[in-house]
Formats: sequence, C-alpha cells, structure tokens
Amino acid sequence: MAAPAMQQTSAQEESPDLEKNGHAERAQWVLNAPEPPGLWSELLDSVRDKILPCGNNFMSLKNQSGRKHLVSFLQGVFPILVWCQSYTVRKFRNDLLAGLTIASLCIPQSIGYATLAKLDPQYGLYTSVVPPLIYAVMGTSREIAIGPVAVVSLLLPSMIQKIQDPGADPIAYRKLVLTATFFAGIFQATFGLFRLGFLVDFLSHAAIVGFVAGAAIVIGLQQLKGLLGINHFTNKTDVISVVEAVWRSVHHHWSPLNFILGCSFLSFILITRIVGKRKKRLFWLSAIAPLLSVILSTLIVFLTKADKHGIKIVKHIQGGFNPSSVHQLQLNGPYVGEVAKIGLIVGVVALTEAIAVGRSFSSLRGYHLDGNKEMFAMGFMNIIGSFTSCYVATGSFSRTAVNFSAGVETLVSNIVMAITVLVSLQLFTKLLYYTPIAILASIILSALPGLIDLHEAYNIWKVDKLDFLTCIAAFFGVLFVSVEIGLLVAIGISFAKIILISIRPGTEALGQLPGTDMFCDISQYPMAAKTPGVVIIRIKSALLCFANASIIKERIMQWVTEEAEDTKGNVRRTNNQLVVLDMSSLMDIDTSGIASLQELQKKITSHGMELAIANPRWQVIHKLRLANFVSQIGGRVFLTVGEAVNANLDTKRAGSI
Repeated sequence: MAAPAMQQTSAQEESPDLEKNGHAERAQWVLNAPEPPGLWSELLDSVRDKILPCGNNFMSLKNQSGRKHLVSFLQGVFPILVWCQSYTVRKFRNDLLAGLTIASLCIPQSIGYATLAKLDPQYGLYTSVVPPLIYAVMGTSREIAIGPVAVVSLLLPSMIQKIQDPGADPIAYRKLVLTATFFAGIFQATFGLFRLGFLVDFLSHAAIVGFVAGAAIVIGLQQLKGLLGINHFTNKTDVISVVEAVWRSVHHHWSPLNFILGCSFLSFILITRIVGKRKKRLFWLSAIAPLLSVILSTLIVFLTKADKHGIKIVKHIQGGFNPSSVHQLQLNGPYVGEVAKIGLIVGVVALTEAIAVGRSFSSLRGYHLDGNKEMFAMGFMNIIGSFTSCYVATGSFSRTAVNFSAGVETLVSNIVMAITVLVSLQLFTKLLYYTPIAILASIILSALPGLIDLHEAYNIWKVDKLDFLTCIAAFFGVLFVSVEIGLLVAIGISFAKIILISIRPGTEALGQLPGTDMFCDISQYPMAAKTPGVVIIRIKSALLCFANASIIKERIMQWVTEEAEDTKGNVRRTNNQLVVLDMSSLMDIDTSGIASLQELQKKITSHGMELAIANPRWQVIHKLRLANFVSQIGGRVFLTVGEAVNANLDTKRAGSI
C-alpha cells in the first residue's frame, strides 16, 4: 500500500513541472517564430498571385516544361482559355439569345449616355464594342454586361468641362475625355496588378447608395433639356442650377411636341418593365422596349416630318469601325495633371460599380469573383478603349440584370452584343438620323428609378447611423454642390470612419466563463469570473500607434489600479500580482505603441506587479523582440490567456511550497 501512495505523490510533484515545461515550450513557439515577410516580399507575392494561377507554388512550376509555364501564364491573364475548354453548343445558344437581348437595350442606351457625356452619339456605340470584347477574354464574371453607364457618363463632363467647355471646342473636350479614360485604365490596372483593391473599398456601400441616388436625380433633371426641347441649358450639375435653367426655359423656349412624344414612350417603357417584373417569362419585353421606342419614334418623325415642327432629332451618326484615337491623347498637355486626377476618380467609381454588380450576380450562382483580376481586366479594356475612340466603360447593372434573366452562361454574350453593335454601326446608323432626342432622354429617365434604392437607405439607417450619415452626405453633396464634391465627401467620411474604427481606443477586462477555458468580456458576459490576483485586459484596437497609444496606456492603468467598494461602502484597492495583456486583436504596432508599452511596464512594476502578454500576432511579437521589450518583461509571453493564468498559479504554488 505504501508503494502506490509514494508513486501517486511523486506523480503529483512531477505534474506541475511537466505543465510548467509545457508552458515554456509553447511560449517558445511564439518567441521563435520565423521573421515575417517584408514589404517587398508581399508585393512580389501579390504580383505573382495575380499573374500565375499557381501563385507561390514554385515547386509545381519547377516540374513543368517551358510550354506549360507559358500556358499557365496565359490562363492567368486570359481566363477565357480555361472556361472555353468546357464550352458547349447549348451554352452558345443561351449566350446568343442573351447577347442579342442586351444588344437591343445597349444600342439606344449607349447613344443616350454618349449625349449625357456631351459626346457625339457614335462614341457611346464605340464604347459598347471594344471594351466588351477585351473584357470577354480577361474578365472573371459570367453575367456582367460591359459598356457606358449613366453615373460615369455624368461624372466625366461634370469635371472636364471645368477645364474645357464642350460647347466651345468639342474636339478639345473629346481629347480630354479620351485622355481621362486612358488614365482611368492605368489606375484600374495598377490596382489589380498590385492588389490595391482596398482603395476602392474606401467608397463604402452606404456612400455608393447615396452617391448613385443623388447622381440619378441630377441625371434626371438634366434630361429635361431633351424632354422639353430646350436649346440653351446650364453646364452645372447641382440641382439648384438645373432647376433654375429649366424654370427660365419653360417660360420662354420649349417644345410641347418633344415633351408629349418623350413622355408617351417613357410611359411605354415603364409599363413594359412592370409587365416584365410581374411575368418573368416576358423579361425580353422590357429589354427590347427601348430599341422598339427608338424604331417607332424614328418612323413617326420621318413619316410626319415632325422635325420641321420643332421635334429635335439626333441627325448624323458617324458609322463604321472604331477609329484610332491614339493621336488624340493629351499626355503632355497643360492639363495632364488635372486629367489624371479625373481619371483616378472616374476609374474608382467605375470599378466600384462594376465589382458591386459582378459580386451581386456571382453570389446568386455560387462562384467566386476575383476582384483583383476584375480590376486588371477593366483597366486593360479602358486603356485599349482610349486608343479606339471609347470613353470609360464599366459593368451596367440594368444590362447585367437583363443578361442574367436571359439565361447567360458565359462572357460570350458580351462578344455577341459587341458584334451586334458593330454591325449596327456599319449598316444602320443612317437610319437613326430622325431619332428624336426626347426618346433618348426618356430611355435614360427610364433607367433611373433602379438607381434610387430607398429600401436600402432605410436599412442603412436602421443598422448603422454613421453609415447613414455617409449616405446622406454623399446624396446631398451630389445634389446641391457637384458630383465630384459629393463623391469626395462620401470618400472622406468613409475614410474617417475607417480611421476611427481602426485606431479607436478600446480595452476590456476579461473573466473566465464557468466550466470552460474561455476568457470573455465581463461586461458582455456578467457570469464570467475574475481570476484572483490577475488582471486580464484585451486590447481591442487593430493598431497600437501614435494616435491611440497614450489613451490605451491610461485606460489599462485605470483597470489595473481600479478601486472597488466593499459591502460597507469602504474603498479598498485590489491586490493584483499579474497583469495579462491579450493581444489577439492587435494586428500591428509602431514605435509609439512600443514606447507606451514600455512606460506601462514601468508603472506596473512600480505598483509591485508583473506584466505578461498573451497571443501576440506575428508582426507584433517580431517588433517587440526587436525592441527588447520581451526581455524587459522577463520573457512572460504566452500562447493563450489561459496559459498565462495557469503559469501564475504555478508560480504561487511554487512559492507556497
């Protein structure tokens, strides 16, 4: 009986030592981690991941021949080489139907958006030919329909006309538009190549909702020029200037016939849209309604000679293939800096809209959309577009929705659409001579209700009031100042919110949940019990830096030196021996943050306590080691909070023995 008792006693004595050794070994896992990758290494990895499908897997590349190297590279840049291998006749039939359907919507919209951009009508058609073809071989979305869109078509002239008046010198204005398109493509491709897509995210969802709604109202008001047959109109985009221009014109020179014709076909388009929504099988009716409106109104004007009685018409539209515009790019002119800024803003807006549209529909079909490849593809298509008389193209929500409803399978639908538009440029532009401008205005007006999402604005208000502030600021900025100011205000508020959230001082005291090894916020979980003699504090900020280091240090000291009242109301100071900082939420730290931790350690030591850190992230522990902070706290670094608490208990047991 004595022998087993002795063995049990020996095992109990050895257990703390084994556990202590285990804690020490796991602490070394944290301290002896390899050096994290540097900035250049991460940059090269990003480029490698972007270009090669196999990414960083160099071992797989080493076992491949030069031909396979080339195939892997080409498949990474041109995804069409991957999905075309499984392309079938059934898919082509569906893509052909979808492509012809969106072409019927694209042709009248493209002409209307070109006039909105203050360009000749053919430039909208040019933009619906080359960019969709380029995107078809480089893009990753199956449903997205590429071409001109309303918001971009408004944004370009609203900024460029401050440099060059399109009415005074349309050729010089067009050259600046093409140059801005080139810069937009350069920025977009750079974002994708170097994985800088997070820059696009500064334009938050709430900002987009407000910006697009404000832009839709401004676009709608500007279409009153065509709908009312007004000759002279303001170039400003704010609602006050537009309303004043309409008010002055209504009292003097406007054409009731234009208004009647435009409103009649606007009603027709909206009715067909309602029918298409109620009866899904008739989706094609709303899709072809704009083209049908153009054909019917053109016939009416031609047969009745209505252009002689005040109906304003499009007149000549230049046909043929996209002409080269390389020589028109103003890359060394006096306004190149301003145009580059415009290209950046327009490029970000176009990317944001396209990626939002692409992700919306890819989620419905359950596949992943590579955002960086999307940026690279759209950048490249706009660069080539600027060489072929196209202005900034992106993904259109209305045409993409029609494409999806038509049962699109792949990007071949974009190829079909582009070929159809090209054939129209070759054969049918002369037939559009008598197309009423009021019809183009009605087509643009019919697309605007889908841009104003009141339901989503209400959801934003309900969920996040700060996001709603961003939404409202963007909306009123566009409406009452200008499109670019509204956009910049939205980006500014979104950026400020990001900074506020990332550096907002945050600390919370942790306690152990009963019956578990989990340590949680005692405010959120009142049943969590504090560990006697140990103060456990989690730093909630993602970054400990110059902006929040001092405040976080003071908050930690408040927790450490907090005073509590006993049952009689007397103040007593808590008797703590160890302070554990949970760094699981801390992603990075700078020199100011390290200095604040060093000051904190000195203050804690002066109070007769010790400091320990638990679960530090890779970058954080690497910098703390370089700053010798680990040695300053006696190497008290632990893998988890639980291990830090257990190590403290082991120390107490050893001291009591």
